[in-house]
Amino acid sequence: MTERANAIAAKVEAFVRTVVMPYEKDGRLGFHGPEDALVMELRAKAREAGVLTPHILQDGSHLTQQETAIVLIRSGLSPLGPLACNTAAPDEGNMYLLGKVGNAEQKARFLDPLIRGEARSAFFMTEPAETGGAGSDPSMMQTTCRLDGNHWIINGRKKFITGAEGARVGIVMARSDDGACMFLVDLPDPAIRTVRVIDTIDSSMPGGHAEVDIADLRVPADQMLGASGEGFAYAQIRLSPARLSHCMRWLGLATRAQEIATDYACRRHAFGKPLVDHEGVGFMLADNLIDLKQAERMIDWCAGVLDTGSLGTAESSMAKVAVSDALFRVADRCVQVMGGTGVSGDTIVEQAFREIRAFRIYDGPTEVHKWSLAKKIKRDWKAAQG
Repeated sequence: MTERANAIAAKVEAFVRTVVMPYEKDGRLGFHGPEDALVMELRAKAREAGVLTPHILQDGSHLTQQETAIVLIRSGLSPLGPLACNTAAPDEGNMYLLGKVGNAEQKARFLDPLIRGEARSAFFMTEPAETGGAGSDPSMMQTTCRLDGNHWIINGRKKFITGAEGARVGIVMARSDDGACMFLVDLPDPAIRTVRVIDTIDSSMPGGHAEVDIADLRVPADQMLGASGEGFAYAQIRLSPARLSHCMRWLGLATRAQEIATDYACRRHAFGKPLVDHEGVGFMLADNLIDLKQAERMIDWCAGVLDTGSLGTAESSMAKVAVSDALFRVADRCVQVMGGTGVSGDTIVEQAFREIRAFRIYDGPTEVHKWSLAKKIKRDWKAAQG
């Protein structure tokens, strides 16, 4: 199966390097993410090249997680690569979730347009901190849902909802008397109003990150995923693979940043020799090489755990912490090696720095994952004591 994944990955890498990278200076790259017209133009080219949604095969089956890593790392070589190939968040995670728990009708209506790259999606979970809503702790969810005949009525406010602006498919989490619930929603809907698109450090995701108000949203009962109260269980199904796929894509981008910084260091001369021959610069690039390889192995290890059928909650937490911190070090060193050029928009290195810095927060800050792991250590210790 690795041979299959390597073949797909080679096609993806060739497409990203030859077709996608020239778009990195396109005028349709907005402050809150690339415009949808640019995304759809790139997806048309990916479809023509046979690399659209490459992690989902023609029969609807999904590559293994270890195979997915090989492919998604290549798609991440450009900030636009995941968008072009339809491997970007939140769509990739939403497709995975719907493929696992959606029924046939839900898949035909909501999943298939995502796989075909014809629509974008959004996952409505996090809520404003100002009102004590759910963030890294989903049990704090304040958005409510109640059954009214054959419809559910949803009310609440969500924040940092990636891609909500322009999305056609929404997955909304709310709390019923039974517990957390998930609903599939056609977008746009007048009951879901964008309050603002938040200015954030990153700029690679179409639609940016929105704060939205949900007022008396009526959702047919057959658009609930599973049953009332099962939402947290489904969130767990999505959580680890989506967390790990972030690691995959950003490893690709950090690898590209290393390529650019290496080329700069080998061409740029100062104090009588190429920068790379100065020990301080050469050591930074060497440290990057070590961090990149360690990140790659961590991803492969965690993917292997997920491929056994395990939820991999602890393993994905470890991978997320290790990989996001390592890749941030890589991006930071690349900026430093390139000096003034590194903080300019002349290359994608400064964007890589911004995007990977945000990744250390998104999908759970480092500290939350470490706290979760510490609790597991204590539980395991108690169990060992009998």
